[in-house]
Amino acid sequence: MNILVVGLGSMGKRRIRLIRELYPDFEVAGVDGREDRRKEASELFHIPCMESIENAHKALHIEAAFVCTAPLSHSAVIGECLRHKWDVFTELNLVPDGYESNMKLAGENGCRLFMSSTFLYREEINYIRSKIDHHQKWNYIYHVGQYLPDWHPWENYRDFFVGDKRTNGCREIMAIELPWIIQTFGDVADTHVISDKMSGLHINYHDNYMIQLKHANGNKGTFIVDVVSPAAVRKLEVYGEHKYLEWSGTPSSLYEYNSQTDTLQQVKLLEIEEHMEGYKTFVVENAYKNEIIDFIEYIQENKEPKYDFRQDMEILKLIDKLEGQQ
Repeated sequence: MNILVVGLGSMGKRRIRLIRELYPDFEVAGVDGREDRRKEASELFHIPCMESIENAHKALHIEAAFVCTAPLSHSAVIGECLRHKWDVFTELNLVPDGYESNMKLAGENGCRLFMSSTFLYREEINYIRSKIDHHQKWNYIYHVGQYLPDWHPWENYRDFFVGDKRTNGCREIMAIELPWIIQTFGDVADTHVISDKMSGLHINYHDNYMIQLKHANGNKGTFIVDVVSPAAVRKLEVYGEHKYLEWSGTPSSLYEYNSQTDTLQQVKLLEIEEHMEGYKTFVVENAYKNEIIDFIEYIQENKEPKYDFRQDMEILKLIDKLEGQQ
């Protein structure tokens, strides 16, 4: 298969590296408007890199594209790829621009549209989901935060998409986490939000949220999101009667209460965790690999994905509501 990766920043380079590991026989090419990124990717991966999708279309026989550009550009990039009749994998969009038109275009051109939702592929999340039965009510407390300048320490936070109010850092955290939260605990029936700006960061959006979610089935949770915490934190507690799980974002930090011994016991998952140098320990590579595999199987075997554009539209509507409760 011939793959085009559009956008050669940190995520584009990650996708290229993982595609090459998973499918060494695939031909991969890159597109980026920045010459320095094209040069870097070409030297790192020994692949052809071009400055536009149109140039790649003319020079290469592309079958599928990975859209790894800044979120506000996704709609136009996805549309261009679909017009060339390529299957498309897209990173988080964060805004619903072009969803209806691109879904219609994909259907007309017989193309597959695949939406990234990496945490649905985490082994720890899958284990937690397997434990949430519907015979009792569950509560959870979940805090996800990291100081915004530490997200990409190699560049100024105002120079990439988290500096923009429409695609801000808190919104990205919500878009990453809410799909698995809702698939685990149920549809959201009611919300309550407290948020403000508590840092000296040069941003024009709220930098911390305390969100209460009441689910239609009676489950409820507190979801704390921020771009302020100097210690990168992902801390989850889930409990019901006689049951308790806790997780700090890494495979080795998942614990479950054993009622027979009255102790917390580590849950040992079979998958060996993989990390990339320069990222926090809770950024595990395995899930990124697993969703690439799902995309390829969606194309080749018609395997339905875990998450799609229509589900993401509902998540983005919920995030709009949460941001509006300020």
